[in-house]
Order: sequence, then structure tokens, then C-alpha cells
Amino acid sequence: MTSADLNNAESMLVLNNVASCDMKSDKYSPIILERQEKEPLDVKACAIKNLKKHLSCTPTKAKDLLVDLFPIIRWFPKYKWKKWILGDIMSGLVVGILIVPQSIAYSLLAGQDPVYGLYTSFFACIIYSLMGTSKHISVGIFGVLCLMIGQVVERELQFAGFDISDDINTTALSNQSANVCGRSCFAIRIGSTLTFMAGIYQVAMGVFQVGFISVYLSDSLLSGFATGASFTIITSQIKYILGIRIPRANTPGSLVKTWVHIFKTIHETNICDLVTSILSLLFLVPIKEINECYKEKLKMPIPGELLVVIIATLISHFGQLNAKFNSTIAGDIPTGFIAPTSPDWSMIPRIAIDAIPIAIIGFAITVTLSEIFAKKHGYTVRANQEMFAIGACNVIPAFFHCFTSSAALAKSLVKESTSCKTQLSSLVTALVLLLVLLVIAPLFYSLQKCVLAVIIIVNLRGALRKFLDLPKMWNMSKVDTVVWFITMLATALISTELGLLIGVCFSVMCVIARTQVPRTTVLGHLKGTEIYEDLRKYRNLQSLPGIKIFKFEAPLYYANKGLFKVALYKQTGINPTLVVLARKKAEKKNIRELKQKQTAHSQARVKPEVTLQLSCGYQEFDIHTIIIDCSVIQFLDTAGIATMKEVFNDYKLIGILVLLSNCNASVIDSLCNGNYFDNGYISGLLFYSVHDAVKFASNAHQTNGDHEANTPC
Repeated sequence: MTSADLNNAESMLVLNNVASCDMKSDKYSPIILERQEKEPLDVKACAIKNLKKHLSCTPTKAKDLLVDLFPIIRWFPKYKWKKWILGDIMSGLVVGILIVPQSIAYSLLAGQDPVYGLYTSFFACIIYSLMGTSKHISVGIFGVLCLMIGQVVERELQFAGFDISDDINTTALSNQSANVCGRSCFAIRIGSTLTFMAGIYQVAMGVFQVGFISVYLSDSLLSGFATGASFTIITSQIKYILGIRIPRANTPGSLVKTWVHIFKTIHETNICDLVTSILSLLFLVPIKEINECYKEKLKMPIPGELLVVIIATLISHFGQLNAKFNSTIAGDIPTGFIAPTSPDWSMIPRIAIDAIPIAIIGFAITVTLSEIFAKKHGYTVRANQEMFAIGACNVIPAFFHCFTSSAALAKSLVKESTSCKTQLSSLVTALVLLLVLLVIAPLFYSLQKCVLAVIIIVNLRGALRKFLDLPKMWNMSKVDTVVWFITMLATALISTELGLLIGVCFSVMCVIARTQVPRTTVLGHLKGTEIYEDLRKYRNLQSLPGIKIFKFEAPLYYANKGLFKVALYKQTGINPTLVVLARKKAEKKNIRELKQKQTAHSQARVKPEVTLQLSCGYQEFDIHTIIIDCSVIQFLDTAGIATMKEVFNDYKLIGILVLLSNCNASVIDSLCNGNYFDNGYISGLLFYSVHDAVKFASNAHQTNGDHEANTPC
């Protein structure tokens, strides 16, 4: 088919096949839709234009780039001091009070000293307030990321020769590069280097605008991942609650191995740590429940973590629990800041792969929370800028002895509920942390680690409560529920990194399976209307005599072309291939019988052609037309086009007409380019609604009788 023929074919399709039907009349009034002519694309000119646009530098463009990179330049001059300042100060103070004990606690989870958690939260708050576009999220330490960092830190400490079951600041036994500092120093070197690489990945994703990666992390997948990681986090904190020393397993199946070690050493439980943990739990859980139940009535949440930290520290200090009962404590928390140092470049080859899932999870959590709060409060966030912001929150603090940060749901909810208006509240939170770092931090010397472990476990209540939502999730989407379970189990029982990978792969496989094994239906007609729906779903629908309407609810491509044909043959009850084969067999049988008759009765001179014509009548079918509703077929590939042509030709051989309806422009173009209409029957094959196709088929059958439906074999 030449280009001119193709253009003519498309014109004929528009003029002859796009028709409207009056319900009171069988006459058609053609609707003429003129296709837009595509202008030829000048690749060279387009490339030059884009290069000039992106590579040119003007004062205006430089200013816009600076404002986009630092949104505070845009919103701070417009700040409404009288209306917003009190709300921002209040939310900043409340979040700062909550962040202090959580920063100290989550440092434990990341395998770091408490002061490094305070550093991380401090720098993250400052940088995000300058570069972030969300007004309500609180950026700082996130439990799942701390777990992933802690696993890498433990692995590298073990590789360097440290005893990972011992929290004492000892030197390495073997690795010469680790002998320059103790365990604590080497642990933060690992954490900051890992953080630097995660930040580099996030900035690179922002530069190349590959934020679309996060769309593969569905809500059910992230929820299952967080719940599975919560089991691992809880397991890792049991040793502090019981006051025992056990090795931290970093191999797949670490959850089970850790519990085996716990039960083997449970007889060594420190009663003082256990009692303190139980009392802290009994004190903290009710406060959390009160905050949640009365969050609309309380002007600010009760700072349960801060109260339990203060009370436990005082009791531990004056009761000398460390000296009398050998209870593990936080130890010395220095004031001020440590001089910045660069990451350990020699360590990058070992941890570069570990930083990838940390970077993706950190970005996905931040963007998801940003969009949730932005939608709720009626403003917009820029996902690409969020990637730059969270990347900067990791790259820059990596030089100041910090570990990975991201948005945290619990603190963000508190920030929103305390009348936060802008990112200025993050600067207020940073001032609270600065006060702690310069003055208050040493006062937490006697704080027991078991109290920090309780704070971590209590803050995982939200993730564990997802089990209560499973019945509702199952009713809404069974596939999402299965994705949640697979991700949760893989994360908990195998490892966090492999669990995330398994969850993503399984989720993608579910999407592919939905297109590879789609739903297929036969449509019925609601009398007196132009409505056609699934016969199996509704009772008051009627089957049309002589017409089958088939609907395929997926793109038609190489992976599901076989299913398309099988489903079509099953739903219509006619397999044209088998019909043609049966006719050929009957034809051969008739020829054999004719030859036998000629041999037995040589005097009877009957021509074989006449006998064959008399013997081989055309089989009658219940249907004369098949209409394929293409409204849900988004695209066709070459295999899909070939399948449509094969179906059309096969049914044509047995006298059944195949019509298409509701095709989008992409499908029509694919059919035209694939010469689907190059068969002399361009007119009357393509319709813009099922009802038009039904009326056409009924008219054609009434006009032509059985001649068009039954052609000689």
C-alpha cells in the first residue's frame, strides 16, 4: 500500500465509517472528522532549539535557576508575619522537643553515638527550609533508613575487625585503615560515606529528572516494606530491652537468626533494664494513645518521649543504675560541633550499591508525604526540587558527621497539627536542636539505652497497625493486598534490601499479568438505549440476534495475542480455524466418495465439480457479525496488528464479518500503517461507538440477506 493509498484509506474511514444513529431511525448521518496533518519534524532545528534553551545563560535565567533551587528566596519576602509567625514558632518548638529524644534513640538503630543523630536532624532542618517546597513535612531521621544504615555499619565494622556485639569504643583488630580511630569514629565514617553516596544518587536523579522511578513504589508496596522493616527494627532493639549482648546478623534471614541468639542468651537478661523498659512502655503508650485520640482538642501533643527521657535520666543518675546493676547508658554526649571531614573515598566501592535503595526509599517517602500535605492544604510541590532538597540534606551533612535523613510521617503530622504555615518552622526546630547541642546534651549521659529502644518500638505502632487495615484493603484490591504481604514477608524474613527488590519485581509482575491475562467479556444491549455492558454483571441486558460484541480489556501485544484469540473463540463459540479445517476434511471426503462412485459405476457420468458443489453446502451459524469493542485497547504492536488481521481474514473465510468500534487514534493509526484495511472492505469496518456498529451490521444483514453471511466454500 502506497502513502497516497494510505491517506485515501484514512479519508474513506472518516467519511464512511464514522456515523451516528438516531434511535428512531436506521438511517445514518455521516460525521466528518478531519485528521490533523503532521508537520515534518526537523530534528536538527529541534535539537539546536533545545540546546539553546538549556545551555544558554542570561541574567534572567540565572536568577530563575537560583530561585528554583532555593524556594525560600521566593516565599520569604512575602511572609505574613502577623498571621503566620506564631503558628510556625509553636510547631517548630513542638517538633524540636519531639525530635531530641527520637534523634538520640534512632542513632542507636543506625549504629551511631547519640550526638550524631542530633547533628543529622539539625543540618537537615536548616537545609530543607532553604530548598524544600513542602510547608508541612519534617525532615530528619527516619526509622527504616536508620535500620538500613545500621546493617551496613555493622557489616563494615565486622569487616574491619570490630566486635559488633560489644558497644565499647574499642579499636579494630585487623583492618589498618580503621586503627586510626575507635569503633564510634569508624562507625560514623561508614554512615557519613554511605549518606554522601545516597545524596549523590538523589541529586543525580534530580539532574537527569528520573523521579519517575518512585512511581514503581506503590502505596501498598511502601506500606508492606515499612511493616516488614518494623519487625526487623523491633528485633534489633530487644537486646537493649533485655540488656543482653548478641551479634547482629547481616545475612538473609537475620530476623530468625537474631531471635535464636536472643533465646540462647535470655538467661543473661539484665533485670534492671527489663524493669525500666516495662515501666517506660507503660508510661509512653497511654500518652501516645491520648495524643492520638484527642489530637483535635489538644493545642499541642503531650511530649511523652521527652518526659520519659527526663524521668529515666534522673532516676538512672541518682540511682547509679550503671554502677550498681551494669545497665547500659548513652554515655558522654559532647557539646558543640566536630570539625568537618570528607567521606572515606576508599570505602565507596564497598557501599555504593547499598546506597541505591536508601536513596530511592528516602526520596519516595519525602515526595509521597509532600504531595499528601500539599493536596490537603491546596498548594503544589515540585517533585524534582524535592529530590534536589533531600539530596542536599544528605550530601552536605555527610561532611559534618551525619547519616541519612528523609521526611518522617509522625513528626510531619505533629507539625501540621500545630498550625505550621511555612518552612520557617524548620528553622525554629533547628534552633531547639542547636540549644541542645551547645548546652543540654551532656545531661543525657546517664540515660539508659533500653529507654531509647522503647521509644523506637513505640513509634512503630503505626506501621504495625496496618494489619488492621488488611480486610479493607482486601475488599478494595486483592492484588495490592498480595503485594503488601509479599513485600512485608520478604523484608522481614530475608532482608530489607532484598525485600524491597522482591516487592518491586512482584508489583511489576502483577501489572504485566493484568495485561497478559486481562478480563474479556461479551456485551449485551439495554433496550431503548445506546448502553452496552457485560452480560454476566447485569440482568436486564439482551443479547442481539446474529451479533456478538466482544470486549478485550487490555492492550493487544505480543504477550497476550494468544489469549485474545482463545478468548474471542470461546466467547463467540466459533473457532474459524477449526471450521476451515473441518470443511477441508469434508471436501477431501467428498472427493474420495466421488471417486469411489465413479469407479463402481463407470456408466454414471457425473462431473466431480457438480457433485462437490451439491455435497459441500455452507454451514449455518447463529451469528453473522462480530463487533470488537476496542475502547480499553490502548495500543497495538506488530503482533497485535497481525492478530487483528488474522482474526478478520479467518472469520471472513467462513462468512462472518468483523467490525471494530471505539478505537482511539493510536490504534487507528497502527491498523492503517499495518494495512489492516487493505482488503477492499475499508468502508463499514470501523466505528466510533458500539451502537453505530450494531446498526450498521443489522442494516447490512437485512439488506443482503444470507448472501453476505454465507459465501460458497
